[in-house]
Amino acid sequence: MPPTDTSSAPPRSDEASERTRIENLHPPDWRNPKPARRYDLIVIGSGPAGSLAAWEGASAGARVALIERGLLGGNCLNTGCIPSKSLIRTSRLYAEMRSAEHFGARKPADLRVDFAQAMQRVRQIRARMSHGDSPASFVAHGIDVFFGEAHFQSADTVSVDGTKLRFRRAVVATGARPDAPSIPGLAEAGFLTSENVFELTELPARLMVIGGGPLGCELAQAFCRFGSRTTIAQDMPLFLPKEERDAAQILSDRFADDGIDVRLNTTAVRVRADGGAKQVDLVSDDYKSTVTVDAILTGIGRVPNVERLDLGAAGIAFDAAGIRTDDFLRTTNPNVYAAGDVCMEHRYTHTADASARVAVHNAVSRRRRRMSALTVPWCTYTDPEIAHVGLYVREARDRGIPVKTFTVPMHDVDRAITDSEEIGFAKIHVRERSDQILGATIVARDAGDMINEITLALVARIGLRTLARVIHAYPNKSMAIKHAADAYVASLVRRT
Repeated sequence: MPPTDTSSAPPRSDEASERTRIENLHPPDWRNPKPARRYDLIVIGSGPAGSLAAWEGASAGARVALIERGLLGGNCLNTGCIPSKSLIRTSRLYAEMRSAEHFGARKPADLRVDFAQAMQRVRQIRARMSHGDSPASFVAHGIDVFFGEAHFQSADTVSVDGTKLRFRRAVVATGARPDAPSIPGLAEAGFLTSENVFELTELPARLMVIGGGPLGCELAQAFCRFGSRTTIAQDMPLFLPKEERDAAQILSDRFADDGIDVRLNTTAVRVRADGGAKQVDLVSDDYKSTVTVDAILTGIGRVPNVERLDLGAAGIAFDAAGIRTDDFLRTTNPNVYAAGDVCMEHRYTHTADASARVAVHNAVSRRRRRMSALTVPWCTYTDPEIAHVGLYVREARDRGIPVKTFTVPMHDVDRAITDSEEIGFAKIHVRERSDQILGATIVARDAGDMINEITLALVARIGLRTLARVIHAYPNKSMAIKHAADAYVASLVRRT
């Protein structure tokens, strides 16, 4: 039987989605425009920080050029928040179906995981959202879009593939890339990072995740719930080392409940290819072990993209942590600012967004805004989620601030009980003998949404006593915050 001619067959939906995404984010027939004599603002990089910086600059009336060497949209759209949260949602659905009896339902008799279909959904979502980052959307806003490699040639000139662009002000927003651990044999055996893990179409039967930061934790849980036999190796006593210990312990326990092989205080010291498999040698104190897996995912952090910009030609200082900036996000070149992952300690999309607003405002306005004045929450989207804003207790004590903490377990919240989502707590820290909120940590299924109420209170300088007067829709998991506020008011009564 002759082979089937598929040249005129319609592409599979995932192939069509990828084609749409690429055509939207870097049209193959794109031609760079003729540059203006001088731009008021040049933005290098089109991730969340760069895209917003270009939009903000144009909205302020500046003549703006946006330069991108790859795909518009940056990590968030292509390899970060959007694909990861799409995949996490599907993995959570499978976990809920397996535990249907916990919710008073019957577990499906023939539950089959279709990982390829889940990844197809990821690609469809990326393609759908790529329309908002197309060159046409920037051009319609009066922004000149240049594709190509950007290099500084002087303090006020950037070259894009040989074309010179002069500027009055510039914002560098080139982001960061996954940091690969220097483990002997890892590169030869091959490994996954956030840049290529979402291109998988087959589920690895056995997966090793190296690193217990947000990315490693989120994807370890997701792949385990799809059915991968997952091992996570973290070289510290708990995951998420910056978070409060009881929050990290809850996550560690949940991983064990999910069936993840949790290896804390464990370091991967060598990787060997063994046919189609990979042998990972681990060391924990004096105990040595070897785990055989089909794929390795690294999630140990990110490295700022600074090497190929020729920053020295513009007098811009940088180091391993990224571009050096002051509190106004101004670099050592007073006409160049930086925003996003290329200069920030906290590498989140919303932090990039916030820093872009600060950088552009300072670049085009006479008034100045400080990055340190912002209140920035963050969340790790595991199940349960771990969200935080403001000061930790240890930070407050280091500053000599006396702290009083009000904690409400989620199993005391009616909506958490009805939803059978009782794992976690809401913990709010206030300055002792006042209702001034210093910070909060929330561990719950919806912690990323719940933390925003505390963030608003911090920004608006609303005290915990005022939150006690806020009527919350019932039943709602945010009642945990109301209960903590009520506990504060009750403590005043006891004190008197």
